[in-house]
This record gives sequence, C-alpha cells and structure tokens, in this order.
Amino acid sequence: MTGGKSKGVTPKVRCAIYTRKSTEEGLEQEFNTLHAQREAAEAYIVSQKSEGWVVLPDRYDDGGYSGGNMDRPAFKRLMQDIEEGLIDCVVVYKVDRLSRALLDFTKIIETFERQGVTFVSVTQAFNTTTSMGRLTLNILLSFAQFEREIIGERIRDKIAAAKRKGKYTGGMPILGYDVDRPSKKLVVNPEEARLVRHIFKRFVQFGSATILSQELNAQGHTTKSWTTMKGITRPGQPWNKMHLYRLFNNRIYIGEIVHKENRYKGEHEAIVPRELFNKVQVILEENCKVRGNNTRSKTPALLKGLIRCGHCDCSMGPSFTKKDGKTYRYYVCIQATKRGWDSCPVKNVASGEIEGAVMAQLRVMLQSPELVAETYRIARSKEEAELKRLKHERADLELELPGLESPIHEQDIRERMADIDAIVAGLESNPLTEQMVSGALGNLDQVWDELFPAEQSRVVRLLVDKVIVHEDGAEILMRSDGLHSLVDVLDSREERNSVDG
Repeated sequence: MTGGKSKGVTPKVRCAIYTRKSTEEGLEQEFNTLHAQREAAEAYIVSQKSEGWVVLPDRYDDGGYSGGNMDRPAFKRLMQDIEEGLIDCVVVYKVDRLSRALLDFTKIIETFERQGVTFVSVTQAFNTTTSMGRLTLNILLSFAQFEREIIGERIRDKIAAAKRKGKYTGGMPILGYDVDRPSKKLVVNPEEARLVRHIFKRFVQFGSATILSQELNAQGHTTKSWTTMKGITRPGQPWNKMHLYRLFNNRIYIGEIVHKENRYKGEHEAIVPRELFNKVQVILEENCKVRGNNTRSKTPALLKGLIRCGHCDCSMGPSFTKKDGKTYRYYVCIQATKRGWDSCPVKNVASGEIEGAVMAQLRVMLQSPELVAETYRIARSKEEAELKRLKHERADLELELPGLESPIHEQDIRERMADIDAIVAGLESNPLTEQMVSGALGNLDQVWDELFPAEQSRVVRLLVDKVIVHEDGAEILMRSDGLHSLVDVLDSREERNSVDG
C-alpha cells in the first residue's frame, strides 16, 4: 500500500477481485464457482472495512481460461487498470486463480510491487515482503502447477459455497427423498419418508442399531434404491448398523444442510420432527460405539488415505478420544469398527507415534547421499531442458520479426526475447549444484511449519505410497515417482537467487 495515514483519517484501499475457472462447464448455472470465489473475496474485504478497504465495482472474471498463461481478457484488463493506478489491492480466492505458472506469477508480483499494489489470497495467508513468505508462496504455486488434485479442492470449495445457500450439491439422494433433476432440488418421496420416520421411532424404542437392522431386514426393507441419469439402477442393500448410524446423523431429515461443523437452512422440506431427531441424538451420545463415526472429518490426519491395517487389509481411519481435557488421536482399523475389536489384533495405532515414524524416515531419506545425487540429476535435467526450450522459443521469435507489420506486435516479441535472455543468463550464470539440492532437502523442517495441513499432506503423498500397520510394527513404502514432483517444489529458482546474490 502506498501513502501515509493522516491523523484520524483512514485512507481508502481500492480492492479489485479477480476470479477464474479453467473450463466453461457449469458457468451457465445460477450460482457457479466464479460467484463462490467472488463471494468469499467480498466477505474478506468487508472484514477489513476498518482499514479502509472497499470493493471496486468492476468485475474481473475469466470463465473458461487456463491459469497456465496470461492470455486472459479479464486478467489483461486488471493489469491495465493496475498500470493506470486505479487499484490498490488485488484479492483472489486462491493463488492459482491468478496464475499456475511460477515464472508468470513472479512477473505479476513484480508489476504489483512496482505499482505499489498489494496481493491477498483469501484462503492462504501470505506476506510477499518476507523471504519466508516468498518461499511458502513458491511452494504452493509449484503444487498448483504440478498436482491435478487441486481441481478436486476447487470443486469442494464450490460445494461449500452452495451448501451455505442450503442447496443440494448432487450425488445419490438419501432414503426419503428423490431429485427433481430440472431444478436440481431434493423432493420428498412420501413412501420412503414414512419408512424413515418409522426407523427413527423404532430406534427410540429399541436403543439398538443392531436389533433394528435385523428387524428391517426381516420385514424386507432395504436401503435407498436409485436410478442414475444414465439409466443405471443402484439397488438397495440389506441394512446394517453403519447404514442406520449414517441415517440418524443426517440433518437433511430436519431440513438442514451441513458442511463440516456448520449448519444451514436447506431448500428442501423436513420429513422428521426435530423432537424425534433430538431423542435419537441423545441415545447416540450415550452409545460409545458410534462416537468415532462423527470424528473423522474433525481430526487432522496426515496419513489419511495412506495408512492400512496389515491384518485386515483395509484402510485405517482417523479418530480421537478426550481424557482429562486432552485430545488423543488415533488411526482405527475400519473392519474392527464394523466386526468388533476382537476381530483385529491391530485395532488402532496412536497418530503421533506413526506420523512421527513416517517423518523420521523421510528426514533420513532426504539426507542420504544417494537421494541427494539422484535429486540433483533430475533437477539438473529439468534445468537443461528448460534452457533448451527457452532458446528454441527465442529462435522462433527472432524468425518472426522480419515479416511483422504491426509495431505493437514487434514490441511484444522483443520484450519477450529480452525476458528470455534475462532468464537464460540467470540459469547459465548460477547453475544448480549438489550443495544447493542438499540444502533445499535439508530445509524441509524449516518449511514444514509454514505450510498449511493440506500442503503438509501433499508433501507426504508425494513421497509415501502406503503405511501398513502390523501387530508388531509398521511398514512404510515410499513412492518411486514422487521424487520428480518434490524436485519441482524444492528447486525454487527465485529463492536460490535471492539467497546467493
């Protein structure tokens, strides 16, 4: 931000919101991902109202444009307005909305700094004036550029925004409801709704999910049967206690939509009286067997999806318990929760113990001379390939110059050639060394605490294939292909240049 504050006067900070979606799919919807991004950014700006932040009325929305380059109409208009001094701060939902290419993002930040414009990512805390902030930013950008799983995160963000509005977000409907496909809303299935209320009432009488599931099966009842849009029928299944626990904990039945720990009024009609629903919750709270069923999404789990029970050959899910005001985290064998604790000798393992063992092995692996040498070989190969690509691009641009008629086009090409010359000179004058690689790998501990939990999980997933827990120990299997992606994360050219020179 530029300019000082007058006594008693808070200067106005003009905030531009930039949104982007890679494809045009879903943009025709009444509420799409661009709306969700803008809504989150507007809420953040409002939270900074006391600092003078205001939302500019101009919209900078790029629907159907990739973040891999800067050839986007709204983005070009944003940069032009920045050059003309019309913007003080750029607000985005996530860093990769602005750019997924590290080189492009560096140029964007340089423009921001030259014009005195600050940059804010709503869901990621950045301070681009510090070296640690730049390092964290580069790591997150590298992930955004090389990992396709971030697409799934954007989908989840859109779902979260839709749920805040009480909307049904797709998937197979639950027992008691059907989907009105034109409006994409849940509608009551009267016959199934009567069965749902019957199940709630009988559980209040029995207090046992096991006995109730046996009665439902004896009466010929099944779980939800559904036909997809493609005409594929998903038949109902015999009831078990896990089906019932999911049904009893689903607040859709009382007209609510839930996202994580938040509840919102749904667009659909409730089919279970709240008083009856609450009676069931009291019984569930008294039943220690279902306590773990509600904790999985609340428990931080570094190894979620990677850890397996060696005895039952199944996944182990996160859970926790509280004692004397302290929280103890575990990974629990899924089969043991269904079949009973006596069925599995492994049962569970303390999260801190197994996660610490994995991190210890990663640290040893990252400091081994063999891995440092292999990492250097991969990184150096990437560097040489990038040099070759840049030189080819420059040669192609030089061949275009003689036939150009537009002075503006010629200026653009010459600017790009100058950029390439600067990049090539930097790479050739400061080539990667094994010492640099060793230092980057050794800095994992320092970088680790600066990452968000989701980013820590990604680093582990890059390197770890699976963790198998046995009764007498654990087996940690590493990914052979994860090293290439890790090199992209740790080989930060901008950070290396700032340290060396």
